[in-house]
Amino acid sequence: MTEDSKTNVQLEIGHVLFMDMVGYSKLLLDEQRELQERLSEIVKETQQVQAAEAAGRLIRIPTGDGMALVFFNSPETPVRCAIEISQALKESPHIRLRMGIHSGPVNQVQDVNDRTNVAGAGINIAQRVMDCGDAGHILLSKRVAEDLAQARFWRPYLHDLGEYSAKHGVGIYVVNLYTDEVGNPELPAKLKQAQQDLLLKSTSQTRSIAVLPFNDLSSAADQDYFGDGIAEEILTALAKVDGLRVAARRSSFWFKGKEAELSEIAEKLSVCHVLEGSVRREGNRVRVMAELIDACDGFTIWTDTFERELQGIFAVQDEITRSIVDALKLQFDISAPTPSRSTDAYDAYLQGLFYSDKSTEEALRRSLVYFQRALEKDPQFGRAWTGIAKAWLWLADAYVPPLEAYPKVREAAANALKIDNDDAEAHVYLGEAKRILDWDMDGAAREFCRAVELDPKSTPSNYFSAAFWAARGEREEALTYLRRTAKIDPASLWVNNFACELYRYFGLYDEAIAAGERALQLDPAFVHGEPLLAALYREMGRFDDAIALYKKAENLSGRVPFGLAITYARMNQRKEAQETLKAAVVTRGGYTPGDAIAHVHVALRAHDDALRELERAYKEHSSSLHTVGIAPEFAPLRSDKRFLSILQKIGLEPDRVFEASSMRPQT
Repeated sequence: MTEDSKTNVQLEIGHVLFMDMVGYSKLLLDEQRELQERLSEIVKETQQVQAAEAAGRLIRIPTGDGMALVFFNSPETPVRCAIEISQALKESPHIRLRMGIHSGPVNQVQDVNDRTNVAGAGINIAQRVMDCGDAGHILLSKRVAEDLAQARFWRPYLHDLGEYSAKHGVGIYVVNLYTDEVGNPELPAKLKQAQQDLLLKSTSQTRSIAVLPFNDLSSAADQDYFGDGIAEEILTALAKVDGLRVAARRSSFWFKGKEAELSEIAEKLSVCHVLEGSVRREGNRVRVMAELIDACDGFTIWTDTFERELQGIFAVQDEITRSIVDALKLQFDISAPTPSRSTDAYDAYLQGLFYSDKSTEEALRRSLVYFQRALEKDPQFGRAWTGIAKAWLWLADAYVPPLEAYPKVREAAANALKIDNDDAEAHVYLGEAKRILDWDMDGAAREFCRAVELDPKSTPSNYFSAAFWAARGEREEALTYLRRTAKIDPASLWVNNFACELYRYFGLYDEAIAAGERALQLDPAFVHGEPLLAALYREMGRFDDAIALYKKAENLSGRVPFGLAITYARMNQRKEAQETLKAAVVTRGGYTPGDAIAHVHVALRAHDDALRELERAYKEHSSSLHTVGIAPEFAPLRSDKRFLSILQKIGLEPDRVFEASSMRPQT
């Protein structure tokens, strides 16, 4: 930070009234406009606003579905203003308004339109207080309530609601203000749910487990995949147990090779039990040791050792699963193992699974060899077809043109479903193929819904559903699946990186920062594609932080990030942006999606070039093209008929998508 930027920050105490209209996003555009106009009239007619504006002690900030009023006189002013507004709304009951009030430090800044705006904790906390409420609520922060409680007049109207967890775990103390005439005396739905969650927390945590990869103790050096595979099979079986929450594979397996205490594992994965073990494979015999541990006190709940011929490995996995279910006092009918399954096919499948979870082209192509070998040994091994679909999906776009890869995804997923139509993961990959190859959004939606119905605890089912509904502009559905994915897979680098991007698209910068920083904390060297936290920093104007992350990614991957070129363009360093774009295309090597290049052209204000690249992305069926409607980087093109035409051709409704991505100004 420069000395100039330090001296320009002048904090003062602002008394903030934040408000928004409940259900606003579901209204038609003309209905939204009418409500905004009426709300503005009501606010301007209040005595508190008129007096503060006359004295030059008020800043009004529009927020899309409401507004923020920042007063610079008395902490009572926003409260009296809220009461005036509530009284006036009795004549306009169709305006369902909620309000939050806080006093705290703010800093006056100039926004991109050279208008006075406000930043700082004062306005952020006011918004968080408001977010706790429902229509009709006037909620206060603890600080405001304590100030008001100094006057006898206010005390009868202040009702403590207690402390609750707000965004990314920050505690916030909320007080409800209501009288016989104004306010809402009901406990807000979010806080009611929080109380219920708190009551259920101890029960749910005692029935939660993480299955760690089993350590390989074999004398041969290439058996690592076998222990991973056994752990994953047990994890998959446990995930089907009602009442048991199982940390997803990526989260559990993140601890492989790390010296982590059980308490750390339990905290990061929000579980109370951990299953760990070892595998020793010698020829056709296998020895498996498994131990179920209470992570809260470190005591062993159950342990056993199994020695079998390799053919008996399926029975061992089921015995371990049954023992865990019994130990946790759960009920589950585990089907008997299929004796006809080829152990050679299963071994090849586990090797394919091992390599399919790596992100390099070499590893993904190697997984295809093993999956195909499994099918040669057992043509009815449906999961091997699912593995092939998975490998081609991750090869697509990153290493292979989509029109080459996705037909193979569709074929493999369809073959898997012919063998087992209840394979949720295969439905996910078939949905992706329909979305990308056919631009068939309705067909894709049916596949994703079926996948979630079959396996609601699956990371792929929820992960891809979140991305799909976000692209379609279904904000609430997307956030529901995103949050569910984060709960299932809390320590997944992929999930946290993805969450950072999706939250950014919806303008939820606090959540985006938390997810992006969590990904870096999990593994500071993690880079897949481009660091999405850097894009968030860029959109927030933190250019130095963005460049530092992009440079780190470049050093690790050898690829120049397209986001770095966008950052230079945003900094009006046109020459550096153009040179970085060229380098990004060169270092990528093979296929480069047109929409990746279009991002940079939009930032350079070369809209014709951007649209040309988007048209190429359409013809080549880029898998990421569906995100351009919701991505804020493409907002400058939203009035261009050519851009609207592309969105319509790929099955999107522009108005719906644009509305979902309209962002509240970040303060």
